[in-house]
Amino acid sequence: MDSTDMSPAGAPRKRQVSGRYHMAWVRILDGMQRHRTVRWGFYSVAIGILSGLMACAVFALLEWTSFFCLEYLAGYAVAKPAGEHLVDLVADTPLRRWVLFLLPAFGGLLSGLIVYTWAPEAEGHGMDAFIDAFHNKSGHIRTRVPFVKGIASVITLSTGGSAGREGPIAQIGAGIGSCLGRAFHLTARERRLMLLAGCAAGLGAIFRAPLGGALTAIEVLYREDFEAEGIVLCIISSVTGYAIFTAIFGHEPIFETTALPFSNPVELLFYGILALICVPFGYAYVKIFYGLRDHLFRRLPLKRVFVPALGGLLVGLLGLFAPQVLSGGYGTIQQALKGEVSAGLLLLLAALKIVATSFTISSGGSGGVFGPSLFIGAMLGGAVGQLSHEWFPTLVTQPGGFALVGMGAFFAGVAKAPIGALLMVCEMTGGYGLVVPLMFTSVVAILLSQRWSLYEKQVLNKFHSPAHRSDTVINILQTMRVKDVFRRDVPVTVLPEDMTFGQLRRLLTRTRESFFPVVDDKWGLCGILAVRDLREVIFEQHVQDLLVVGELASRPVSVEPEDNLYDAMLLFLQTGYGQIPIVDGQAGLAGLLRLQDLMEAYQQEIDKLREG
Repeated sequence: MDSTDMSPAGAPRKRQVSGRYHMAWVRILDGMQRHRTVRWGFYSVAIGILSGLMACAVFALLEWTSFFCLEYLAGYAVAKPAGEHLVDLVADTPLRRWVLFLLPAFGGLLSGLIVYTWAPEAEGHGMDAFIDAFHNKSGHIRTRVPFVKGIASVITLSTGGSAGREGPIAQIGAGIGSCLGRAFHLTARERRLMLLAGCAAGLGAIFRAPLGGALTAIEVLYREDFEAEGIVLCIISSVTGYAIFTAIFGHEPIFETTALPFSNPVELLFYGILALICVPFGYAYVKIFYGLRDHLFRRLPLKRVFVPALGGLLVGLLGLFAPQVLSGGYGTIQQALKGEVSAGLLLLLAALKIVATSFTISSGGSGGVFGPSLFIGAMLGGAVGQLSHEWFPTLVTQPGGFALVGMGAFFAGVAKAPIGALLMVCEMTGGYGLVVPLMFTSVVAILLSQRWSLYEKQVLNKFHSPAHRSDTVINILQTMRVKDVFRRDVPVTVLPEDMTFGQLRRLLTRTRESFFPVVDDKWGLCGILAVRDLREVIFEQHVQDLLVVGELASRPVSVEPEDNLYDAMLLFLQTGYGQIPIVDGQAGLAGLLRLQDLMEAYQQEIDKLREG
């Protein structure tokens, strides 16, 4: 009895409270809509904070799980770069080769079960999913994807899978941006910008490269273009994510390098040779990566959840002979930068890393391809630098610099992102003194590798992107005015609002027009009458003297002579009218804009552009 009495009293209160929160949320959204700069500043910072925190969680989880799996269980002491020593513990476990062999398969099995059960789009390297969401899915990424991708990628990497962090954190950050875009009811264009900001924040945070992360996010979408509209948002969110990450884990670059100034122009010849070597290795990387996926792993008579385990088993087999290719391999990159690995082993590791990464990710494992690309480039650069120094010691004095340049040049060639790659490598190593050879080698590598890309969802430029399909139409129509299109010589039949229905019927027998502006006694537009709206009463004889035109007319809509044709086109689409009245300020009704005239004018402009 008591509960029955209390529930009616409690329910309205709950509705009132929820109603107040809803109204407050609506007021916030309305206020932000009116202040564009404040709105986008808020969005960028919010995305940066959330993506930075997710990058921190992924990094910490990855470091601890890698220590537990590879060092504690398998007894393999993973080499670390100078700037990443989160776990200071030392495992006394002796090397267990059978554990090292089976770990990647176990990680692939667990990762496959998680991904294919809850979010199949989280398979693979992640960056393509981000690019596809931008071009083809209006900025939509499901809310669960960032969490599934993060967990699956940590499992893959910590158990020895050959992959990187950039794909997962790019998809995680992009997913955060997409979720916020839906929460704030943004348009497709705005969601895409939020997507870019999230990707930039994730990359800038986990690689401690705020500018490189921002530029990579807008550059990786295209092979010959970049999304300039998102640069400000990406920089704000990337800097915010970087600030969050470094406040927790420190500002030290990932890799330690000695001062590597570029002072001898003759060295550019050897850097050119490095670019020439990066090209065939890049071609092999792309072809093996997608060849194994399309012609082996996707044709196996196995359920998809088990295929990553098979890929992990093959990676474990490689790891028995060359454990350096397991996981991210950043410690080996650090050794190559310091010249601590022989040239022959560097070349071997570059080739094996291509195969190991293809086994891991092409089979459906979750991880990125940026890290392996840095590894392959560093190995190739280190080998070229050491051999050049041995043969020409007076010309090549800093062989370690070649490993650094190789990192940026190789990724630039396979990903078509030269500026982002250059800045990322400089920020990750502090090697700003090698900007000149980095630019030179990257450009040569890109020029010689135009026919392939590591990211198959990339498009050539904005003209090939569905995200920009309407830009040409909008820009053309926005430059054209109503006054330049409508025909002043065409007479307009105007109806007074007090005209009876009977008079209107007699008028219709003498004209072919089907659309009439309705005016008041002062010739002000007060309505629009379309013949299609008369179907219900057209044959009713008893109302011909009872109804007047003003009662039959629809609400007035109009354009002005200075309005652009894009706004006029939207009005045509919203109303369904074939003609819209033109009102010229104090002069009143000036004429009618016909949809046919608008389309003819647009076609003429298109023809002019094609001829020009």
